[in-house]
This record gives sequence, structure tokens and C-alpha cells, in this order.
Amino acid sequence: MEARSPHHRVHLYVMADNAIGSFEAHAPEYNALRRELIPPFDRFYGAAVDAISFGGNKPKRILDVGAGTGLLSSLIADKHPNAKFVLQDGSPAMLEQAGDLLGDSIESTVVSDFADPLPGDSYCAVVSSLAIHHVKDEGKRDIYSRAHDALSPKGWFVNAEHVAGPTELLDKEFDAWHEREAKALGVTNAEWDAALERFTHDHRSSVHDQMKWLTQIGFTDVECLMQDYCFAVLIGRKAA
Repeated sequence: MEARSPHHRVHLYVMADNAIGSFEAHAPEYNALRRELIPPFDRFYGAAVDAISFGGNKPKRILDVGAGTGLLSSLIADKHPNAKFVLQDGSPAMLEQAGDLLGDSIESTVVSDFADPLPGDSYCAVVSSLAIHHVKDEGKRDIYSRAHDALSPKGWFVNAEHVAGPTELLDKEFDAWHEREAKALGVTNAEWDAALERFTHDHRSSVHDQMKWLTQIGFTDVECLMQDYCFAVLIGRKAA
């Protein structure tokens, strides 16, 4: 990838201090709200967990990029109790909660920004959930490329993500559906307003664009495994 100046990298990747502070402030209730803020919660996370086993892959070492409170990794650990996890995130408060949740399943936690090198390599799977949409498109492509480099052959990259609609009209319809479904599940007006504040830090991209980037980078078996309006699970495998 073309060399970039430090200033350019900050522009592409680094969330502003107030954005990181927003996630730090909401860390205690973050997991409790997820089932209501993610209407297809079980199918969304279930598809991500299932994907890392495709083709007989038996993940023993997994990198969770933007791991947050460790929710996705904890669900994977339930299915793969012998797996060890490296958790990367920019929020120490989130990673502290992840440590409480995953315990001895954690190999290490790394406080770093998306612009920093991914910690280590030779992973059986690289996963992420509701994190990479915080960076702009060029930053996403770079993270995907580095995830590809960090994988062992035949390893899976799985991104369970908050996505944009493919057109302006559909993007608005996706957002209206999200608010309607979340409130039907019990999200209050105040909780939705707080979620909207966090969404202001997002740079969502469409499923089509992200699948194209994964293919261009060199992933095989690229697919959108599950999509329900603005929630989608994107997968790709590193060739043997």
C-alpha cells in the first residue's frame, strides 16, 4: 500500500478523543444494550461464530480486532473452549471488561489504535464485530489487508458489521428500520439518542464495496453470510 504521512494516517484511522471517551463512558452498560440495539442479535453473532469453523478449520489462536468488551470472542470461546484470544482495542475500560468475561482464554490484550500494526501473526482466525466501521474506507481496506497478512493459510477473516445501504434511499430505510426494531425491543428514547451520538463517529460502508475490497486484497470464498438491513456478516478465507 502507498506510503502515507503520519498526519494522513491520523485522518484515516484515529477516532477523536471525544469518540473514544464516548465508548469508555458507555462501557459498563454496553453488553446489556446490545440485544436491544442489534435486532438480529442471535443470527448476527451466530453466523460470525459458525464461519470460523468452515472448511474444517479448528481455530486455536484468534485475533479480535476492536474487541471492545469481548462479546464476540466470548461466544467463540463457548464453541471453541481450547482457543486462545489476542484482543486489540483502543479502550482500556472495554478491554478490562473483556478480561473479566474471558479470563484464562485470553493470551493477551493490546491497547492500540486501528492505525497501529496488528499484534502478531499466524492466527487461525481474525475476527471483528461492530468496530471497523469507525474508520474511513481507505482505512478499512488497509485493516483488511493487514488481517489477511496476519492469518495462517486457510484461516478465516470474519467481520460482523454495521453497514450502509447501497443507495441513499436504502440507507435511510435501513436507519428507519433500525430505530423501529430497536425501540420495539425496549430501547428507550434516551438510549436511542445516546446510540445516535455514538453513530456520529461511524463511517459505514456497503456490503458490496466491502466484499469487493476483500476480493481485491486476495481473500477467497468471500461472502456476505448474513444480512438483515444494516447488520451483516462478511467473511473471507486466506488461500492455502
